[in-house]
Amino acid sequence: MLGKRIGLSTYLHIESVASLEEPLRSIWEHAIEAASSAFELTPGTSFNVVRLESRRAGVSAETSVSNKECRNTFKEVALLNYPDFFDEPFPALADSWRYVPESSESSYRSYRHSLNPPILHRKELLLAPDHPSYEIYKELSTAAELLGLFDNSTRIGYQRQWLALVRESGYRISGHSFVPLTPEERDRTIESADNWCAARQRTALVRYDFSAPIRSLERHGFLDGNYRLFDYGCGRGDDVRGLRDNGIEAYGWDPFYAPKTVRLPADLVNLGFVINVIEDFDERLEALLGAWSLAQRLLVVAVMLSNENDARGSQFRDGVKTQRDTFQKYFTQREIKDYLDRALDEEAIPVAPGVLYVFRDKDLEQRFLLERYRSRRRHLCTLTSARPLNRTERNGLRNRGAALRSAERYMAYREPLDRVWEQWLSLGRTPMKEEVNDHGALLQGFGSFKGALRCIEIQRRSEIGDEAFEATLTASKNRRLADLEAYFALLQFDRRQPYRNLDPSLRCDIRFFFGSYRKAQDAGLQRLSELADVDEIARACQEAAENGLGHLIWEHGQRRSLQVHSPLVERLPVLLRIYIGAASQIYGDWRNADLVKIHIYSGKLSLMSFDDFEGKPLPRMLERVKIKLRQLDFDYFHYGDEYEPPYLYWKSRYLHEEHPNYPVQCAFDKTLAELDLLDLSGFGPPPAVLHDTLRRHRWEIDGFQLRRSLTQPSLDDACGRFLRFRDFIECGETWQKLSAEAGFDNQPRRIESWNALNDLAEHVLDPIIEWFGMIQLTYAFSSAQLTRHIPGSIDPTRDQHAAYERNRRGNLICKRGGAAVDLIVHDENMWEVSQWIASNTPFDRLYFYDSEKPIHVSYGPEHSRQVIWMRTQKGGRRVPKILTVAGPPSLHQRKQQP
Repeated sequence: MLGKRIGLSTYLHIESVASLEEPLRSIWEHAIEAASSAFELTPGTSFNVVRLESRRAGVSAETSVSNKECRNTFKEVALLNYPDFFDEPFPALADSWRYVPESSESSYRSYRHSLNPPILHRKELLLAPDHPSYEIYKELSTAAELLGLFDNSTRIGYQRQWLALVRESGYRISGHSFVPLTPEERDRTIESADNWCAARQRTALVRYDFSAPIRSLERHGFLDGNYRLFDYGCGRGDDVRGLRDNGIEAYGWDPFYAPKTVRLPADLVNLGFVINVIEDFDERLEALLGAWSLAQRLLVVAVMLSNENDARGSQFRDGVKTQRDTFQKYFTQREIKDYLDRALDEEAIPVAPGVLYVFRDKDLEQRFLLERYRSRRRHLCTLTSARPLNRTERNGLRNRGAALRSAERYMAYREPLDRVWEQWLSLGRTPMKEEVNDHGALLQGFGSFKGALRCIEIQRRSEIGDEAFEATLTASKNRRLADLEAYFALLQFDRRQPYRNLDPSLRCDIRFFFGSYRKAQDAGLQRLSELADVDEIARACQEAAENGLGHLIWEHGQRRSLQVHSPLVERLPVLLRIYIGAASQIYGDWRNADLVKIHIYSGKLSLMSFDDFEGKPLPRMLERVKIKLRQLDFDYFHYGDEYEPPYLYWKSRYLHEEHPNYPVQCAFDKTLAELDLLDLSGFGPPPAVLHDTLRRHRWEIDGFQLRRSLTQPSLDDACGRFLRFRDFIECGETWQKLSAEAGFDNQPRRIESWNALNDLAEHVLDPIIEWFGMIQLTYAFSSAQLTRHIPGSIDPTRDQHAAYERNRRGNLICKRGGAAVDLIVHDENMWEVSQWIASNTPFDRLYFYDSEKPIHVSYGPEHSRQVIWMRTQKGGRRVPKILTVAGPPSLHQRKQQP
């Protein structure tokens, strides 16, 4: 059937709706029309893919179901926009509109500025088989299957993880094909164990992306080409190579990989994940002081935080000696800050979990505190993607008439001109010549700085067009103005700096954007006064949520609060950054928290800290601070002995898709919700209730995965709500006869069999008992030992009574999986019982024999929903007749009751 199915959802391209048969086509058209009208969207222009979500498992909108039944089948409609659906092999999602017809609930999410957007696989399933590109897309999906790229679904849904997986598999994507990596490409991506010869050397990683401290420098605007960087303890040098590829002057030294490199002073020095692998206290301090001695302007230090990784090994001094014979010292954020403050006698500034800045240049520190309120940064390209233009591209430029000379001159001075363009966008205005480090070279090439600016403008207009050029400058100007307003708004809480003491670049900003220092301060004060407008706060929260920056909580049709992961705060709308900054004046830096909650109407801000927010799917809250802006006060709550630390459920709601753990966190949250074992609304269940419930239902948490329990239960443990495992193991006439024999044991040997019995009880038998009363099991689990003694004609390779047990060759006895029982409900017509089971449970197979005899029912992974009537012919021979089951499930042949 047309469409791509994932769980309860079906995806379809808008062009394929016309290929559906009635009444299914009308259902889709009605859903699309309703959702489009709610958002005032144009199908095919605003969006090109539609997702319909069914109300329950096992139900699909087949043509045999009535139009009314189909119309009530779907509970949610999503309109999705993939701008490059046909051009890209795995297109990225740009916009998503979600609509719930029953409640008219709606929401919008933009991924246009995301560095890690969701992507689409198997796109041929969304198209009709006669589409011209169907076979091309199908071949691509087949190739991905053969390479095993679809085996782990948690790594394929988002762009970054998907591309990393493809590289790890030894391939790259070219057009709609997978191309094997060359030996040179493999050398850049595959770690070589032959180079490892010492313990500390083993901590050096092959990186597929920039490290956390380098990314933080990018985020805060230090990688604009104006600063030279030295990587102290560079490991294999991936950061250094990547920075050079991006036109940044960078060098590195490492005692194992680059011991002969001269340790040079530099504007920026990176001491990333070095001191945490040094077991000697004196040597650790020596490394820190050595890096600090080279830092002319800024030292960035990065360490591993407590519980970020599974510290397997033995305690050694103040850290852990790992199984790989390496050392790891796990710091807390407060511990590393205190260590740096004491060792360097300077104030260390935390900028990210485990990443801190120490400034030697105090003017740069002042500018940094201003720049923290900026909303955007330059994004580095990937480590290997930076390249010069090829000959064809250069020749194309040389054939463009009047623009020829300007383009050639641009190519000759491309690197300094690109840096000026980045600075232009960063400042939101044309930079002054005093602000440009490459002024001398540009003066030599263009005669004047204004001439260089004109060349940049001509080149950019030719590349993106006049309209896009003007829009880019306007957007950068607006961003910079908002950042400055935030800065001057929060400056109201500090002692006013004399104008002459301000950074020269900041004075240029004041003249350009405000005209005078007084007007700049007035603008900041005006922004600060807007915090009293709750409608503006609500609109800003809505805007943030639509761009994936936090989770917006609604109550009674009103936006009540926005909860956001603290590293995303600097990307929030300016009004929210001021709101959070103002609250920080009362309590302290919000950056030490993991979650920030903006209370829209009450004028409060909550800061929440967890035991291991990054490393656990269900972190436990340790501290909560509620800052009351209107009362200039705060309440502090500590969770521990007196108050049990609660779990944070639905953590993926607060993460951005660019977070490295976002895909696995989404998969965990979705799995936990789909188990439907607990009410996860509000604060969710207490930890003890969660773990007890998972244990009873044979589930357990392993890292970021929910998996079936690997622990064998006892016979008297509950199996479902009404039965015990003993009821499945010790039942039936044959077992009664053999139970007294020495050495006879009918217990399952495979843990999967125990889990299958529990699933059968929960999904099928519990509902039967709840409706009809207690049942009698006449035959249930059957080990190979029991099966050999059962008289009569049975087929253990098909009847599912062996569950997941294996034969002597190690093969499954029954390849269908799952589990089965024979049961009878006394004083009930078993035909009516069979009808009820078919209509109300997700059974796999059901065999009906006679209205007064036991039925056979199973639950398994095939979910075939097959009902077989074993009719008795003359002479006593039974002949099977398959009855059909549709959704909502029922036996269609009710009038054929025996």
